[in-house]
Order: sequence, then C-alpha cells, then structure tokens
Amino acid sequence: MLKIEKNKNDAELTIALEGRLDTNTSPQLEKELKDEIDGVTSLTFDFKALEYISSAGLRVLLSAQKIMNKQGSMKITNVNSEIMEIFEVTGFSDILDIE
Repeated sequence: MLKIEKNKNDAELTIALEGRLDTNTSPQLEKELKDEIDGVTSLTFDFKALEYISSAGLRVLLSAQKIMNKQGSMKITNVNSEIMEIFEVTGFSDILDIE
C-alpha cells in the first residue's frame, strides 16, 4: 500500500510517500505526477515514511527526473538506509539528488 501526500506551493511540489513503492503502487504515483508536474520547477520527494522501493518505483523516479531536468530540479529527502542501499546498488545515487 502507498499513501501519497502532495503539497504544492506555486511552482514547488513536495510529494511525501508512505508505505511501499512497487509494481502495484507505481502507476498511482505516475498518475499523480502526470496530473501535477506541469509548471513545477522544484520537485521534492519526502521518503521519511517510505519502507520499500522496487524497480518499478525506480522507473517512476527516473521519468520524473527526466521531466525535471528540462523544467527545474528534483531532490529526494529523508531516505532510510535500506532505500539508500537500493539507490547505491542500482547507481541511482549518482543520478538523483539525495539529501
């Protein structure tokens, strides 16, 4: 299960994720992003309550990063050690801005 909390302030969008970002829940995040990302110049993902991310979840992050490369910046905050390890093993830690 994935809970998505969005907070939009002009061109800044923060998305807090809670639960698991996997094959079942990735389409949900993808849809939310598609609905909100137009005109956004600063995108922040808050992973404080995210427990797990699968390759499907990584793919959504990658496509968000590609969009944000054209229109602004994207960063990921509050990443736990398990998800950080996934980012490092997959090389995503080199692609994404993780704080």
